[in-house]
Amino acid sequence: MLLDTPLCDFGWLAPDFILKDFDGNSHKMSDYLTDKGLLIAFICNHCPYVQTIGDRLAEDTAFLKSKGINTLAVMSNDYHMVSSDSPANMKKFSQHFGFVFPYLVDEDQSIGKSYKAICTPDFFGLNSEGKLQYRGRLDDASMGNATNRKRELVDAMVQISETGQGPKSQMPSMGCSIKWR
Repeated sequence: MLLDTPLCDFGWLAPDFILKDFDGNSHKMSDYLTDKGLLIAFICNHCPYVQTIGDRLAEDTAFLKSKGINTLAVMSNDYHMVSSDSPANMKKFSQHFGFVFPYLVDEDQSIGKSYKAICTPDFFGLNSEGKLQYRGRLDDASMGNATNRKRELVDAMVQISETGQGPKSQMPSMGCSIKWR
């Protein structure tokens, strides 16, 4: 089912969390928050929207990392129901696209629920204080506009890193619904 995310709740304080990656290593969200901010991406393996943006997501997050902005990806789907989203498949997916960020398993789905994640992909751009400044899509190419691609997420995260505030105009993410238990 195709869903859109709600408008950005500017200033919402993102809850800290500890999640394990597909290899069982723990990662604490606040350890990745820098003076430039943090991007949290709710993604999954089986979603055609995520598959379509996989290469761009890898490219854009590598660029953001070079600017001091970390990324964490969270997979909140019930992978017992959708086996293609299992930790073993998350590892293959991450390696396939060359992700340079931790890809984390939200086993009990509590993080997806606390962030009110709606769909995959669902992007949350935080400033250095961990306050929400961007909630939107990766870019307009994910809507079929591959020519003259506007890098909405990258531009927003760079703006947040420089000013602490995100753009007032944001296009909501859209994608597959998160598969809740």
